[in-house]
Amino acid sequence: MIRRARLDRPFLLVATLLLPAFLAAVPASAQVPVAVEATAALLPERLSPWTMVEHADIVVQAVMGGLAFASLVTWTIWLAKAVELLAAKRKAKAATRRLADADSLDQAIRTIGSAATRTGPVAEMTQAATLELGRSAHLSADGIKERLAIQLSRIEARAGRAMSRGTGILATIGSTAPFVGLFGTVWGIMNAFIGISQTKTTSLAVVAPGIAEALLATAIGLVAAIPAVIIYNVFSRSIAGYRALLADASGEVLQHVSRDLERSRLPLLTGRGAAERMAAE
Repeated sequence: MIRRARLDRPFLLVATLLLPAFLAAVPASAQVPVAVEATAALLPERLSPWTMVEHADIVVQAVMGGLAFASLVTWTIWLAKAVELLAAKRKAKAATRRLADADSLDQAIRTIGSAATRTGPVAEMTQAATLELGRSAHLSADGIKERLAIQLSRIEARAGRAMSRGTGILATIGSTAPFVGLFGTVWGIMNAFIGISQTKTTSLAVVAPGIAEALLATAIGLVAAIPAVIIYNVFSRSIAGYRALLADASGEVLQHVSRDLERSRLPLLTGRGAAERMAAE
């Protein structure tokens, strides 16, 4: 028994020396779960586009809101301008067809004025032709046609400008929205690095939400810019086609005026020829 007690004394001594160190090491090892829990508390429960917008910086939120508003403006202009352009094209086609089917300017004015085409650029062209013929009743035919061509070109240009109103906003959104989104991305990434320096950790779980929020700003910028560019190009081609229709209508009006002037001069020429024959006899 005395020998066993002597053998147990070294083990008791070692245990007495290691126990304080072990107890001191336990709180240090327990700090890792606590740090992980603190870091996890700062992260959103579920990473989605809506949560990214909610947890984004105020500057990034402002950028996203501005880009979303720009996208809304784009689709509003598309809807309003598409309806306006479709109605204007239909009216211009119908009026041009009535001009081509008429035998004189007076008949064309009557047919255009008695239908839904009584308003619009083509109706203005016929009215301008009538007004110019009344003002220049005793002037040369060449001067009448020259002045009328100038007036018709002004009506055509004015109608084209009116139809193009609003499309410049699409060009502005399409050219600037990606850069605005890029600004939000740069600002968000900068805040993400600031968060890394404050938390003193490079864990991807800490960095990923901030970077995702920043990249979302670029995505929204592209969503706003791409449709704006496509819609602007479509409207540019459609407006060019509309102006071509007005050019056809202008040509029809000039043809009617030229024929009417020739008809009005024909009796004068016939009477003058008869008088010359009578004088010769």
